[in-house]
Amino acid sequence: MSNNLEIEKRRTFGIISHPDAGKTTLTEKLLLFGGAIQSAGAVKNNKIKKTATSDFMEIEKQRGISVATSVMAFNYQNTQINILDTPGHKDFAEDTFRTLTAVDSVILVIDVANGVETQTEKLMEVCRMRKIPVIIFINKLDRYGKESFDLLDELENKLNIKVTPLSWPIGMGEDFKGVYNIHKKNLNLFSPNKTSISTNLYSINNLNDPKLYEIIGEKATKELREEIELIKGVYDEFNHKSYINADVAPVFFGSAINNFGVQELLNTFCEIAPSPKGRDTNLRVIKPSDSKFSGFVFKIHANLDPKHRDRIAFLRIVSGTFKRNTFYNHVRLRKKMKFSNPTSFLAQDKSIIEKAFPGDVIGLYDSGNFKIGDTLNEGENFIFKGIPNFSPEIFMELENLDPMKSKQLEKGINQLMDEGVAQLFIQQPGNRKIIGTVGQLQFEVISYRLEHEYGAKCRFNPKNYFKACWIYSDKNQTIEQFKKSKQKNIALDKDENLVFLAETPFLLRVAEQDYPDISFHKTSEFKLEV
Repeated sequence: MSNNLEIEKRRTFGIISHPDAGKTTLTEKLLLFGGAIQSAGAVKNNKIKKTATSDFMEIEKQRGISVATSVMAFNYQNTQINILDTPGHKDFAEDTFRTLTAVDSVILVIDVANGVETQTEKLMEVCRMRKIPVIIFINKLDRYGKESFDLLDELENKLNIKVTPLSWPIGMGEDFKGVYNIHKKNLNLFSPNKTSISTNLYSINNLNDPKLYEIIGEKATKELREEIELIKGVYDEFNHKSYINADVAPVFFGSAINNFGVQELLNTFCEIAPSPKGRDTNLRVIKPSDSKFSGFVFKIHANLDPKHRDRIAFLRIVSGTFKRNTFYNHVRLRKKMKFSNPTSFLAQDKSIIEKAFPGDVIGLYDSGNFKIGDTLNEGENFIFKGIPNFSPEIFMELENLDPMKSKQLEKGINQLMDEGVAQLFIQQPGNRKIIGTVGQLQFEVISYRLEHEYGAKCRFNPKNYFKACWIYSDKNQTIEQFKKSKQKNIALDKDENLVFLAETPFLLRVAEQDYPDISFHKTSEFKLEV
């Protein structure tokens, strides 16, 4: 039986932003409008007053930041919405980059006062590279910030993408009255309400309608008319194909914390966002409409429920139908596996599912069989591409502070590395563990989780390395010679691939010049081609 109807119903997207732009708050409000939750907590002043639904790790609650990707699913207007809420902090960018391999589109949240920030530009680079369609939500209109037209110019210049506003704010800060939906030609006025939905919808087919004066006042009416006229003259009409091709980004305005503009965003998203797309493998592109099941693991999380010490692999389904208690092929391990308790998510809340379709993200209880990037399918020997490890920027040696807890430390560090929190490099002699990350905060998270989830204490001692490069050559003698000459800089990653830990850019260049038969790779993805 064809899955086409199920595929067309699904929208799988990620929410990305610079820290504190309101990403997690917007996620909650989408759940609120979708009926998945009854009331929302507020993230304010970087402290969570009432814990955000998608922030479930204890360290996230304490610091008021998202450090792990959360997966949430709900139905809205006959559409199956799958949200992947990502970390905003730059130290956890690699987790966000991997998550972007599992989505079909993105909502990018921008703070009206701060505009485009550094992390936003980096995230957008990845979206452009992967040709991911993007919708932009300009948030916090209940506060004063940059003028709307200035923001649109900034988006185009800094993010290198054309924009088309589909909603428009009426006022800002204390004068913020609501949003005009350019796409649907209606006006939505809200009363500030942080916990539940309160809307007043007016259909305005003609902005010259005298009713506008009564609704928003003479001054606001005049400004709105002038600004909409200017938009028509400056920006192209929305073109769906250009959006799907990632050439243009629709823009919405609102205040997530006060429910301004969220419903316009959600309704239009369901209408225009792409249904599940295919994915490339080392053999060919796998299409959602292909009859045989396939999927890939893009995230692993241990201790999602601290009471049960569970370990869950997050699997994005690419093709076919996943069925409970059915044997599937684990390509890397070359063995058959079946799953009795596959789950769908609403943050911490999990429910067992009987089947799932392309675009869905499901959780598979795992006893250590999965690693990030693993492929699961109905028997063919292909591997999904595009889920690499990146070369870390900070390196530290792990020191065990309690030898009596060595087993707990070993288990904890292995599970955290499987999650992709950081990368582990083993050096000999002495089986020394070097941890590599893209940000300092990751070491804080690792230390906290090792102590509170595994009962193991450690210390991190800085190591002076510039870059980790995966090395490969089809000439074994050359590799052995290199290993001998660079012994103190050679390590194995968790999958026992050879890694060269270069101390400076100069020494890396010298190594590349002296050993032309060896290829030096900044990501681990090269393994799919060799």
